[in-house]
Amino acid sequence: MSSALREAFEAERDFALDPFQSRALDALDAGQSVLVAAPTGSGKTVVAEYAIARALATGEKAYYTTPLKALSNQKYGELVARHGTQRVGLLTGDNSINGDAPVVVMTTEVLRNMIYAASTMLEGLRYVVLDEVHYLQNRYRGAVWEEVIVHLAPEVDLVCLSATVSNAEEFAEWIQTVRGATEAIIEERRPVELMHLYLVGERGADQLHLLPTFVDRDEADGLRPNPEAARLDSRAAQRPGWRGRPRSRFHTPGRTETVERLAAENMLPAIDFIFSRAGCDLAVEQCVAAGLRLTTRDERHQLRRIADAKTVALSEADLEVLRFAEWREGLEAGIAAHHAGMVPPMKEAVEEGFAAGLVKIVFATETLSLGINMPARSVAIEKLSKFTGEQHEFLTPGEYTQLTGRAGRRGIDEVGYAVVCWSPFVPFDQVAGLASRRASALTSSFRPTYNMAANLVRRYPPDVARHLLNLSFAQFRADRDVVALERQLDRSRSLLAAQHGGAHSDYGDVQEYRRLVAELESERRDRVSSRRIGEALEALRPGDVLTVGRRGGRVAVLGHDHRRRGGTRVLALRANRELVRLSADDFDGLPEPVGRIELPQPHAPRNPGFRRAAADALRKAPLLTARPPGEHNRSRNDLAAVVAQHPVHRDPERDVRLRAAGQAERLERDIARLERRVKGRTESLARQFDRVLRVLEAWGYVDGWELTDGGGLLARLYAETDLIVAEALREGLLDRLRPAELAAVVSCFTYEQRGPDDAGPAPPAHWPTKAVAKRSREIERIWRDLHHNEDDAGLPETRSPDPGFAPLAYDWAEGDDLADVLDDDEMTGGDFVRNVKQLIDLLRQIGEVAPEAATRAAAHAAADACFRGVIAASSVVNA
Repeated sequence: MSSALREAFEAERDFALDPFQSRALDALDAGQSVLVAAPTGSGKTVVAEYAIARALATGEKAYYTTPLKALSNQKYGELVARHGTQRVGLLTGDNSINGDAPVVVMTTEVLRNMIYAASTMLEGLRYVVLDEVHYLQNRYRGAVWEEVIVHLAPEVDLVCLSATVSNAEEFAEWIQTVRGATEAIIEERRPVELMHLYLVGERGADQLHLLPTFVDRDEADGLRPNPEAARLDSRAAQRPGWRGRPRSRFHTPGRTETVERLAAENMLPAIDFIFSRAGCDLAVEQCVAAGLRLTTRDERHQLRRIADAKTVALSEADLEVLRFAEWREGLEAGIAAHHAGMVPPMKEAVEEGFAAGLVKIVFATETLSLGINMPARSVAIEKLSKFTGEQHEFLTPGEYTQLTGRAGRRGIDEVGYAVVCWSPFVPFDQVAGLASRRASALTSSFRPTYNMAANLVRRYPPDVARHLLNLSFAQFRADRDVVALERQLDRSRSLLAAQHGGAHSDYGDVQEYRRLVAELESERRDRVSSRRIGEALEALRPGDVLTVGRRGGRVAVLGHDHRRRGGTRVLALRANRELVRLSADDFDGLPEPVGRIELPQPHAPRNPGFRRAAADALRKAPLLTARPPGEHNRSRNDLAAVVAQHPVHRDPERDVRLRAAGQAERLERDIARLERRVKGRTESLARQFDRVLRVLEAWGYVDGWELTDGGGLLARLYAETDLIVAEALREGLLDRLRPAELAAVVSCFTYEQRGPDDAGPAPPAHWPTKAVAKRSREIERIWRDLHHNEDDAGLPETRSPDPGFAPLAYDWAEGDDLADVLDDDEMTGGDFVRNVKQLIDLLRQIGEVAPEAATRAAAHAAADACFRGVIAASSVVNA
């Protein structure tokens, strides 16, 4: 049967299989698992399709798992087209379609949950496809892949599909250790040749310079960086500019001129990666405003049909708040953005238009590089660093390979193009070095969680549970890393000793002097918290005059403008009669009145006459010449005197000592980090598991090696804040709430504000009800208690609940329109949809596990109330 099936399978293809594909199919025929590591677009999914065909031929099951719902939806459509709706199902947080089918597409979390629940749906399972398996290094969700690989029944073979990684053999060796015979199939050759290019803007030049990153290949050294491009760094030397200020001869290419140059070189369609949602949207606006039109009349009509079909389920009011008309104008011009801030129907329209060759340029964040089928002729990267939510980081070789993997359409293009834009902060040799390195090593993010621990206790005896943890890829790699880390520690300790010597001063304590200088600098910068600035804004009165910005522009306060989710804004008037809204972000220090005017009556800021009279009064208003010296200034002057009198201040080598002390401080931090890593490597995951068990035992979820009723509840809750959710249920904090109130409270577990915030989650500007406020504060109390326990046990801290989404969740569950819910809120439509979907998923879990019947009913009612409008429209799957 196998040879006949193989012949029929290959005959169905309209192309001959590549050697790596044939080797993978041979391994499956031999009853082995396979790891296929190959570039994007090389045809890895052919191997998955063969595993599915084998399962169908023998009357068994095949599950196809992906890291993203959107990718699951796309794969479901492809498999339905091949095998029909009766034989293919879909299981995600949004959809449950034909889950008993022999072929089911699902997110990886769904399969993990099935395994822990010992679901009968796993009976007869023969193959599991783990698409984008390199996702297991994801910081938040990666452990799920390792759980699946370790816990799947031994008779199930795996088809692991991965982007190219430098340690694919190591990863396959681990899978073989865990599951038995596994073949590593590694293909580094791209199906379409990739040409790397360097795009440079030069002042006064007619057009951008487009240079090859590499010239000819040296047999010994490989690709050789283009010397002409390398000379740009020396030619970019600073030269006098306006008023003698240094000015570079070169500049980063503008987005519009980048698209125009790509179009002129016949390099469209292209994806331009900009690691900022706002930057992607702004790029589209810039291109449209510049009059760029990349489509024919017929293409515009087709794109309009796609846009209208994808958004047909959205109301006119929803479309208005989502700025549909502006978005469609760009789309019809062949220009679009693609990022997580967009609602799924609009993203899907972009994907369909691009796949059809109608959309010519897409400005995208890096999320597009994962999975979604959108090949292009060219890929441009605006800059080689991205903001991770905490800091700016340089792209890794693996990330660069993943992004540029989109370039070159198989069967269409002979060459794909990867274009990197010039930047004053990244020298050319760094660009060439990144492009010449193929991949980075696959790492692990695995660690025992509370839910995982509860399920291990429920399913296995103690020795087996600990053995399974030690089978993880994390432990497999950890045992190999310690030697390299110890070598790095020795080097860092030697450097630290040298820096300590350089930081010594016979005049006095350098560290004490550094602390005083740092304190003085902090005072000079006068950086105050957003909260204090907000309080100062609240204290302002209509008629107060402020100076704003470095140039000291005057504004007159007209009133306050409170936003839904925290923060106060002031409505103010400039001297040119322009109305502005000022928030804490507009002030470096505390906003203090420097004068006052009488505002015209009646108070009508929108009235032109009112603004004219107020602006006249503002221009004539006398200002305070100086602020009376307060405690703040006195403390600053006193501190400056202390610094000037410190003995080290007189050391002629003072600056050298300070630099050495700064280097020593950084090295101490590095050494502490390395020591933690060594400790983490030498401490087995089984010991970390024991710490988790101690916390669970202290909280009454585990008794010996038995789950309590609370432990059984925890084992069925899958959330990043799993233990806090379980404890809230046990304490009754989710009981006796109306559905909308329950939605608001549960959102504290699922919502997390984007971006860095050292102060942690802040309460919303207003609570929907007193009950929501009270329950949310009680949940925060649970988190604080858990945080202390985790700190004592040496465990990573569970992230704190965030009530910032509670007012929006409440209003949406109450039935408010999208325009009203998002009114004057900074959240994008895409973020809103994603957060509500995550909320619905947890509400449905609570609806299954809550001890109280009334709470289960309220959770189901809340989930149903939230699943409407743009949320429902964003969950539609087209087979």
